[in-house]
Amino acid sequence: MSASASSTMLLSSKPSRASRASLSWKNHLSSTSAFNISSISLRHRRYPRFIVLSMDAKPTVLVAEKLGEAGLKLLKEFANVDCSYNLSPEELCTKISLCDALVVRSGTKVSREIFESSGGRLKVVGRAGVGIDNVDLAAATEHGCLVVNAPTANTVAAAEHGIALLTAMARNVAQADASIKAGKWLRNKYVGVSLVGKTLAVMGFGKVGSEVARRAKGLGMHVIAHDPYAPADRARAIGVELVSFDEALASADFISLHMPLTPATKKILNDETFAKMKKGVRIVNVARGGVIDEDALVRALDAGIVAQAALDVFTVEPPPKDSKLIQHENVTATPHLGASTTEAQEGVAIEVAEAVVGALKGELSATAVNAPMLPAEVLSELKPFVVLAEKLGRLAVQLVAGGSGVKSVKVSYGSARAPDDLDTRLLRAMIIKGVIEPISSVFINLVNADFTAKQRGLQISEERILLDGSPESPVEFIQVQIANVESKFASAISDSGEIRVEGRVKDGVPHLTKVGSFEVDVSLEGSIILCSQVDQPGMIGKVGSVLGEENVNVSFMTVGRIAPRKQAVMAIGVDEQPSKESLKRIGEIPAIQEFVYLGL
Repeated sequence: MSASASSTMLLSSKPSRASRASLSWKNHLSSTSAFNISSISLRHRRYPRFIVLSMDAKPTVLVAEKLGEAGLKLLKEFANVDCSYNLSPEELCTKISLCDALVVRSGTKVSREIFESSGGRLKVVGRAGVGIDNVDLAAATEHGCLVVNAPTANTVAAAEHGIALLTAMARNVAQADASIKAGKWLRNKYVGVSLVGKTLAVMGFGKVGSEVARRAKGLGMHVIAHDPYAPADRARAIGVELVSFDEALASADFISLHMPLTPATKKILNDETFAKMKKGVRIVNVARGGVIDEDALVRALDAGIVAQAALDVFTVEPPPKDSKLIQHENVTATPHLGASTTEAQEGVAIEVAEAVVGALKGELSATAVNAPMLPAEVLSELKPFVVLAEKLGRLAVQLVAGGSGVKSVKVSYGSARAPDDLDTRLLRAMIIKGVIEPISSVFINLVNADFTAKQRGLQISEERILLDGSPESPVEFIQVQIANVESKFASAISDSGEIRVEGRVKDGVPHLTKVGSFEVDVSLEGSIILCSQVDQPGMIGKVGSVLGEENVNVSFMTVGRIAPRKQAVMAIGVDEQPSKESLKRIGEIPAIQEFVYLGL
C-alpha cells in the first residue's frame, strides 16, 4: 500500500473515545439549558420521558428506599441526590430517565421496563444488601448498566440473626415468651433440644454461611455444608466437611439456608426434598423465602417431618396475615431482620454508596455483580494491564483495512502464573471494548462487553502461555491477533498471516512491544505513528524534524528491524495529532514505504 493511500484511510478513521477502565458517567451539555418532554411506549403502555439539559455538571442519583445517613452523605458529596420512596413502577419509569444511578434495597423491583425507560442514561444500579434477585440482570447488562451490591457489610449481622433463630427455635423462646405474656406458666410444654453434638447442615457456604458455621462450631455442633462452588480448603480451615446435597439433607438435625434465589434454587426445599430429611429436622432460613416451597413446608410440619422452622424471609413480603405458615405453632418468624442492626445498616449504606460513586467516576468495582467479579486486590493488581488490554484492542482494529469484517480475535497471555491463578475475564472485556468501540457507535463497558461481542458475531478466543520465571507479575505480555482480514499497514501482518500487536507493562505504563514480526518499544500514553521503511541512517531525524516543525511533541521513538539495512518498522509516540500536511510529508520521505497514524 502506498503512503498516500494509507494516509487517506487513516485520516478518515473515527476519533477514539477516552480510554477508561470501566463505565463512567459523562455529561453531555449544550451551552444553553433546555427542557423537553416526550413519551416512550413500553408493552402498549406509555410513560413520559423527560430529557433535561442543564449547566449542572453533577450526575443524579435516585434513592428509592431508605438509606443510612452516612451513605446519603457520601452520595451528596458527589451527586445530586433525589430521595423518593414508595414509588409505584409507573412513577419509577417516569423518573428514571432523569437519573444516572439508582439505589434500592429489596423492596423495589428493577425490571426491564425501568432500563428501557431510562433511555440509556442509567449507568449504575446499587443494591443496598447482598441479594440481587429484585434486579433484572439480563436487562441491565443489555443496556450497559452496572449493578453493584453491598455484600460484606451485613455479613456478620445476618450470621448472628441466623444463630439467634437457631437457638431461639431449639429452646422455644418465642412461644414461651408469648405464653408467659398471656398469663400462662407452661414449663413442661416448652422443653427444648440441645445443640451440642447435633449436626448442622449449612446449605450455601458463602460469606454468611461460613460465618454461621464458625459460630455453630463454637456452640459444639458438628457442621457439614453443601455448596457446589465452595473451595474445600476454606471449609477445612474452619473444620467443616463439604458433602453432597442429598447427604446434607439425610444427615442433618438442623438445616440453615444461605443460598441465593436463582432458577436452580427456587423451591429447592419441596415435598421431594423434605421426604429425604431426618424425621424431626429443624430448619432456619435467613437467605431468600423463595428457596422454600412454603405450602410443602406446612405439610412437612403437620406430618412431623420438620419439627420446627425459624424463618426471617418469605416468598411474598410481607406475608398474608392469614398465612398458615406464619400462624403455625412450630414456626418462629421475624420480618426480614437479618441485616437489621444499627452497625450493619450504616455499613451497607456506606458500602453501596462508595460502589455507586466509584462506578460513576469510572473506577473498577469489586462488588459488580454483572461484570467480571474479582476481589479488590486482584483489581488493583490488574489495573495497568486493563489499560494495556484496551489499547491493544484499539490498535489492532485500527490496523484493519476498510471493508474487512472483524469476526474473530485471539488473545494470548504470557504469564509465569498457573492457569488457575490468572483470571482473564476483566482483560478480555477490555480487549472487546478496544476492538468494538473504534468501529461502531456502541459504548462498551465492563458490563455489556461479552454480550455485545456475541450480538455482533465477534468470537473471542484466549490462550495462556506459561512462562518460566517469577509469578510476581500477573501477566508478562498480552498479544492480540485478528485473522482473515486485510491490513492498512502490511508490516503488522505476522508470519502466520494475522494482524498482530503485543504489549507489556513497564513501570506501570503500557508499552507496545511488537507489531507483526517487528520488535518495538513505545509508550501507549499518547497516540502512535507506525512507519515501514528501509533501515538507513537519518530516518529518525527526518521524521522527527517534520513533527517538530509543527510543534508535535514526540514522547517515544523506536525502530524494530529484521537486520541492519533491511526492512524496519519505526514506532513514534506523539502527544498531539499531526496535521494532514505533516502526515503527507512523512509519507513522501523516500525510504518510507507505508505509514499509519493510530489514535488512542
